[in-house]
Amino acid sequence: MSETTAHDDAHHGYRAGGVKRWLTTTNHKDIGTLYLVLSLIMFFIGGAMAMIIRLELFQPGLQFIEPQFYNSMTTMHALIMIFGAVMPAWTGFANWLVPMMIGAPDMALPRLNNWSFWILPFAFTLLLSTLFMPGGGPAGGWTMYPPLVLQTGEAFPFLIFAVHLMGASSIAGAINIIATVFNLRAPGMTLMKLPLFVWTWIITAFLLIAAMPVLAGAVTMLLTDKFFGTSFFSAAGGGDPVMFQHIFWFFGHPEVYILILPAFGIASAIIPTFARKPLFGYSSMVYAAASIAFLSFIVWAHHMFTVGMPLAGELFFMYATVLIAIPTGVKVFNWVATMWQGSMTFETPMLFAIAFVVLFTIGGFSGLMLGVTPVDFQYHDTYFVVAHFHYVLVTGSIFAIIAGAYFWLPKWTGHMYDERLGKVHFWLSTISVNVLFFPQHFLGLAGMPRRIPDYAVQFADWNMVSSVGGFVFGASQLLFVVAIIKCARGGVKASAQVWEGAHGLEWTLPSPPPFHSFSAPPDPATIEGGMR
Repeated sequence: MSETTAHDDAHHGYRAGGVKRWLTTTNHKDIGTLYLVLSLIMFFIGGAMAMIIRLELFQPGLQFIEPQFYNSMTTMHALIMIFGAVMPAWTGFANWLVPMMIGAPDMALPRLNNWSFWILPFAFTLLLSTLFMPGGGPAGGWTMYPPLVLQTGEAFPFLIFAVHLMGASSIAGAINIIATVFNLRAPGMTLMKLPLFVWTWIITAFLLIAAMPVLAGAVTMLLTDKFFGTSFFSAAGGGDPVMFQHIFWFFGHPEVYILILPAFGIASAIIPTFARKPLFGYSSMVYAAASIAFLSFIVWAHHMFTVGMPLAGELFFMYATVLIAIPTGVKVFNWVATMWQGSMTFETPMLFAIAFVVLFTIGGFSGLMLGVTPVDFQYHDTYFVVAHFHYVLVTGSIFAIIAGAYFWLPKWTGHMYDERLGKVHFWLSTISVNVLFFPQHFLGLAGMPRRIPDYAVQFADWNMVSSVGGFVFGASQLLFVVAIIKCARGGVKASAQVWEGAHGLEWTLPSPPPFHSFSAPPDPATIEGGMR
């Protein structure tokens, strides 16, 4: 089928009305919107599970739920937040923005784009349905470690199938991004002129294609161990449960960077805009992101220092892990240098972007601590680890998603969001998220283990503080929904110069931009509304 026909189809899909439009659309903006809406729904479902967890941990003792259901909640919360909230949000941003940023008329593979989205509602329906099956939902942690996960009841094969569907969707989306960026860039737009968000997504797409099949292999081996008499991970049959950890984390560590790299791209779009300065050190940002991606494949066993590795193995994984701090530090330095002596204003997207830089850095420092093997023996499987990865994923990925949503809502809807509401949402979220996760460092250092519904009485005070922070953080996200709905339904019309400044161009170019040489500034006459 020719490229032209595909794009004709895209436009027909766009014109179709009602339900059919959304089911059959091949338009990148429609599909981006579908991804973002699904992500928001999953964010609240996963968040509700987190509220159940924090409710049970509010005081010592078993009060509200059974230990089995508690384990199901921790397992499902992680799977839904990772595969249902963060990854579809990034794919939604990519669908909306990548074609516009590179001057492409649409994604390279529009029908694959539609298909890769519509796999997901079925995958998550299947995953959530496991909670209602005999024996309860999956309770082996999101890592699905054997032999624990093999004790899951009838939900087990449905869990594995749901993971396969999520992975297929991710791989299809990644192939589409790579095909789009490499084949549909505007003339003159070389790779080193791409916006940072596009660069981070190219790197993320290669990580997805490399890492997702590894997870598919691991869960398929689990399935055959359970139903077909193999012994990959069963010591009784000559297998090794630690081998599962190696295979899983060879996927799992690149996955962490799949979740955070697009956030780096968003911060690199927002900070220069509100600092009214070009991004400091563009090429070093590109090379740092690529370095992080490469290193992410050789650090997997830092998740398993306590399994009894040889000393040489522990040293290698410790050095490789600590090495990732260098390119990450380059990025943080460049963001701060971009803000340095800039004409900064503090609208909602900038507030979330600054909070992202500060709080993500806290998560980075605690990660550095966890990467040092001798002390990791103390931190391992405690709440210190929970605090670390939530600083990276909540104040990292999710704050960047919220920042990007506020930043591009005027471009997507044609209306301004409510700035005052956005700032209330920011301050409530930022204060409560620290009340929620910072005390967990203290709990972990004092020895409180993770994944437990009950705990010793000496941990009661900080758990209560953490739970209060959690309830406020959860409730404050309702303001985000109100802000989005208000913006989508109307309000002040967005002007042609939204966020004027050094990067105001990004706002005012038509979509797609006119063909021109990116080596020279565009002619002001070709830009809607002129330049400031």
